[in-house]
Amino acid sequence: MPKTNLSQIFDIAIVGGGPSGRIAALTLAQNGFSCALVAPRSTQKDGRTTALWQKSIELLQEIGVWHELADTACELKKMRMIDDTGRLIRAPEVVFDSAELGMEVFGFNILNHELNNVLEKQCEAHSNVAELDDSVAQVEYGDETALLTTNSRQAIEAKLVVAADGRNSVLRETAGIQVRRWSYPQVAVVLNLEHRLPHQHISTEFHTSTGPYTLVPLPGRQSSLVCVETAEGAETLLSLDTHELELELERRAHSILGRFTLASKPQSFPLSGLTAQTLVKDRLALVGETAHVFPPIGAQGLNLSLRDVMDLSGVLLSARMKHQDLGRDAVLKAYETKRVRDIRSRTSAVDALNRSLLTDFLPVQAARSVSMHLAERVGPFRRMLMREGLAPGSAFRFGR
Repeated sequence: MPKTNLSQIFDIAIVGGGPSGRIAALTLAQNGFSCALVAPRSTQKDGRTTALWQKSIELLQEIGVWHELADTACELKKMRMIDDTGRLIRAPEVVFDSAELGMEVFGFNILNHELNNVLEKQCEAHSNVAELDDSVAQVEYGDETALLTTNSRQAIEAKLVVAADGRNSVLRETAGIQVRRWSYPQVAVVLNLEHRLPHQHISTEFHTSTGPYTLVPLPGRQSSLVCVETAEGAETLLSLDTHELELELERRAHSILGRFTLASKPQSFPLSGLTAQTLVKDRLALVGETAHVFPPIGAQGLNLSLRDVMDLSGVLLSARMKHQDLGRDAVLKAYETKRVRDIRSRTSAVDALNRSLLTDFLPVQAARSVSMHLAERVGPFRRMLMREGLAPGSAFRFGR
């Protein structure tokens, strides 16, 4: 059991044991805030991967975890998009190259279980993080603090609560924050592959009529795969024996990486979306999938969540310098103001791209094709898309 002193009043209580919650705890603790982390330990090994852009990697470096992950991560230098819809109006192939922005890499692809293991170890070791292997049963928000009661009846008092307990958040629900939910007629089939040919650090995304089919490099001659299918198509894929599945996945990839061999057991997830109507309320701030969920397209999910963490940390540091109460409305509204545009633009962009692949409506197909033509042929437009993909509003400066 990690060191836990629950008698003190903490600056911040973070609820949720996924990457967003643990990175929030480490970031805030690194900045001198006393933190309680309420999170049941995961007993399942997550075989999926996450592509993190360079700004997210810099955050992992700042909180002291990247050096333990670097050897198990794979550089992402290029992103290749191929129209494989087979429709009348098709877009050209487009390659986005990090070198065009003066960057060595866009980011790195990381195995989720490696990331989770390192984050758990770092949270347990950090002197400013009191970790409790439990779940929150009840929260009471007072004038000066919030009081959390766990399932084992332990009480934790904090000036601010950060909800990182996922799309089915108990904290968000008990606070009465409404959400907008939607679903897609799609299922993501996810697995890792070994292949005969080197990937050259190129992530390849085939745009198909059922959704993206994306191969993202892993160390050596391995890649992670996200294949978005209809529910029936996913069921058919998962019913194949190992050899049949390897052949079918290689066929869909047009053998660009040669022969495929499964390196992990396939998993499947129905695709859906969610946005919270507000990010803050009465000493509560939402981060990560508690605030926003959308399909695994363009590697936006966790990168967006980590920008939540970075902006929240910046707002709280500013509040501390001004001797402001961390849980006051003015402080929390400043966080929401910083985040709302980024979240809305990412959610809308991913939703629009996904739906454009599903529609047979010719004007939509034409618009997507024109955008891809411009990206292929017009350098400034292509570089603008790359900057926006990595950093909203082109807020970060690149070498060119």
